Amino acid sequence: MQNMSPAQWIMTFVIRPIGQMLLFIVGAAVLLTGISYTIAFLIPFPKPLAQPLAELLSKQLGQIIVSGVVIGFVYAIIALGYTLVYGVLKFINFAHSEIFMVGAVIGFEVIKRIEATGTLAGWNPIPLVMVMVFAGMMVSGLLAMLIERVAYRPLRGSPRLVPLISAIGVSLFLIDAVRAIMAITRGDFNLIYPLNGLSWTNPLKFQLPEAIVTVRPTQIIVVIAAILMLLFLNYFVNGTKLGRGIRAVSQDTTTAGLMGINANRMISLTFFVGGALGGAAGVLFALNTGKAEPTMGFAPGIVAFTAAVLGGIGSVPGALLGGLALGIIRQFLDFMLAFFPAFGSRYTDIFTFAILIMILIFRPSGILGERVDEKV
Repeated sequence: MQNMSPAQWIMTFVIRPIGQMLLFIVGAAVLLTGISYTIAFLIPFPKPLAQPLAELLSKQLGQIIVSGVVIGFVYAIIALGYTLVYGVLKFINFAHSEIFMVGAVIGFEVIKRIEATGTLAGWNPIPLVMVMVFAGMMVSGLLAMLIERVAYRPLRGSPRLVPLISAIGVSLFLIDAVRAIMAITRGDFNLIYPLNGLSWTNPLKFQLPEAIVTVRPTQIIVVIAAILMLLFLNYFVNGTKLGRGIRAVSQDTTTAGLMGINANRMISLTFFVGGALGGAAGVLFALNTGKAEPTMGFAPGIVAFTAAVLGGIGSVPGALLGGLALGIIRQFLDFMLAFFPAFGSRYTDIFTFAILIMILIFRPSGILGERVDEKV
């Protein structure tokens, strides 16, 4: 890595990862568009409609893909937290969804304090989001390290079920702790981001041949921030000394220790990075939805875990693929199922977890598979 030319470095750590992202997005969008149009032509009027389902799909297609890509990047960032920890410890950190929630709450606290100074309207959105994301990453990363030290490290030699139970306990503790703190300090634990009235939150409209696609600036911010974080993670894991240390510990902890690598330090660093990604995802998710609350982490966390399994648990590109694919899949399901009276969009979760079950039955290693010689 040290002998790379600038052109090789750019190709390895910038162009290739961005190419992978575009490939995953285009591939998922094309495949699901084809499936959706096939259903629309086979069942043109699933319920009484003024126009055929295919025409309605054409009008909403751009909006579906945009929304799917935005939420898909958020799922991908959360899934990477699961993947990093699994790659080192072979352990699913089910408290990761609550670390995601803590990031969203920290982002809320930052923006509310800025609002209290009366200067929120004058802030440029880029530094504002950077401050919120940085705060969410630091607090969530340090919290993840603390959880690893207190709840997981003492159980490292125990059967795998024991730390899993501990993770569930930590998850429930964090939900109730945040609920209590917010109730005491704010008098409410349903936290609404003060975004209304800000000029940079006004939606942008783009005219397409078949329809108008509405894009909120917060969605653009989510995508750009997610891409930058994914590029940084790729460089950190594959291009730095610390990243090589993490990969060495993931392959063989004992041998890595004999080579002079502090395994405990690498594991703590892995939890910090995974937790920081979860916190950043929480802030971005809350910016997109406009709210945060103590139980908000459960649904995105389970979907992101499904994304990690779909792409290949333990694989960084797999988490990226699974997150983007699942984000787009869920948006297509939300649209299509609404026109079938026997189902409805509330069945999106059922179909999502059916995908998880099918993957576990027919390809437990995920779409990209899990490499035995390199798991992060």
